[in-house]
Amino acid sequence: MSMDSEEYAKESWRLFRIMSEFVMGFDVLAQLRPAVTIFGSSRVQEGDPVYELARTVGRRLGQAGFSIVTGGGPGIMEAANRGALEMGASSAGLTIKLPEEQEPNAYQTLSLNSRYFFVRNVMLVKYATAFALFPGGFGTFDEFFETITLIQTGKVRRFPIVLVGRDYWPGLIEWMERQFLDRAYISDADSALFEVVDTPDEVLRIVTAAQRSYGRSVDNVRLA
Repeated sequence: MSMDSEEYAKESWRLFRIMSEFVMGFDVLAQLRPAVTIFGSSRVQEGDPVYELARTVGRRLGQAGFSIVTGGGPGIMEAANRGALEMGASSAGLTIKLPEEQEPNAYQTLSLNSRYFFVRNVMLVKYATAFALFPGGFGTFDEFFETITLIQTGKVRRFPIVLVGRDYWPGLIEWMERQFLDRAYISDADSALFEVVDTPDEVLRIVTAAQRSYGRSVDNVRLA
């Protein structure tokens, strides 16, 4: 077998690995309904006000009957999983294999590990009825823009995107208004696809109001 043929064979087997990750994710995560996906920095430590806020949000949502889904790592992800677990709610962590291994947090009732970012990202969106973002870096911004693009283009049904922290997000929003909206790269309707809040009460109000309109069926957020 030539080198080219060997490389082609590797690519073909890679398709089966990708397919197996999707099948596993669909089988496992379909039981989590309704679910809220939460993202934010992995570098926030316990005791930080943002960590404690995410923990409280996870607790309040768990108490209200929502499953919590995160990227499974430390920081905000740990805090949200921890809050859900403290209320006896389902608490899922979807970790990713990285060159510098990141330990899954200890507050999960369900864990999955992916090799491919794009598979993990689909899983984080497919079964969510809301998406809450806390302060974070590149990963958090990637999740924000990917999710809002899916909603804008109709690839998923519209569900709440809640940006938590009025002291963190205004710079991004002002930049988007100046560079996106003023140049007509997005519409006024697009700029209304997310809300900025500060408190667990606001998060809970937005998420529960949306859930009443969705019902419990996972088909409400099925990828188109």
